[in-house]
Amino acid sequence: MPSPTLVRITDVSPRDGLQNESRTVPTPDKAALVRAVAAANVDEIEVSSFVSAKWIPQLGDAAELFDILSREAAPLPLLSALVPNDKGMIAALDVNQRAGRALIGKVAVFAAASETFSKKNINASIAESLERFVPVIAAAHQHALPVRGYISCVIACPFEGPIAPAAVASLSRRLLDMGVDEIDLGDTIGAATPQTTRVLLDAVHAACPELQGGLSAQRLLTLHLHDTFGRAGACASEAMRLGVRSFDGAVGGLGGCPYASTPGHRAPGNISLHALRDAIASSGLTTQLQLKALDNAATLATSLTRE
Repeated sequence: MPSPTLVRITDVSPRDGLQNESRTVPTPDKAALVRAVAAANVDEIEVSSFVSAKWIPQLGDAAELFDILSREAAPLPLLSALVPNDKGMIAALDVNQRAGRALIGKVAVFAAASETFSKKNINASIAESLERFVPVIAAAHQHALPVRGYISCVIACPFEGPIAPAAVASLSRRLLDMGVDEIDLGDTIGAATPQTTRVLLDAVHAACPELQGGLSAQRLLTLHLHDTFGRAGACASEAMRLGVRSFDGAVGGLGGCPYASTPGHRAPGNISLHALRDAIASSGLTTQLQLKALDNAATLATSLTRE
């Protein structure tokens, strides 16, 4: 049984951190970033997304990137990928077939608690997006791959404003009933405060009791925070107080929702692993992150995204 004080960290730098970069990051450089993050001893790295290159050009090299990593001699943590539909799932399984093993050890599907955001971001209503997930979840479980279910805009939407916690709780329940193994709550535009984080988690825990219990829970609950307004660390601390023991972050704070940016000002990105590490320590909890390697990974990440 995992220690109740241990916090699990997923680094999303190569996928969520880089996907909105205007400058194309070469595939070998992305592989170097994955290696650097792995050296920092994170529990999982979300490497890329099998989405159409027409939608997100930066991630059009997902298969090539995984093929490079399949030849990596150094040990790697759990590697995961976002798969938006059955076509993406087939591409992910093809990677594993070429590698001769489950190189991609987890797949993720992506929903939104906002109808408007869902239609603008993935060109589908919430109901339509859930329909797309059915074959993905079935194929993943057929190949013994756990499935993460992202829910974006869990606090507020850039188009609709505040989102009702009950709506997020209901969508979490639906995803769990469909068979996802993990719920990942995304504060897409960084609108969360400790108070709204508490209200949200209370609603989700009430609707989905199997998410309670930290790393020993029946299903995993993860929080994905953006530091748009500098409150992500405080929100993480509040979530830890309420029992959450799994978080996403990015070295160097890479990423940031383009809908949260304004002309001439790019919104801050995901909570940095340094800030997350500090919040964990201040909460009296522990993580396996290695500080020196984390510094090196953050330096590399910054160099890859410097205009």
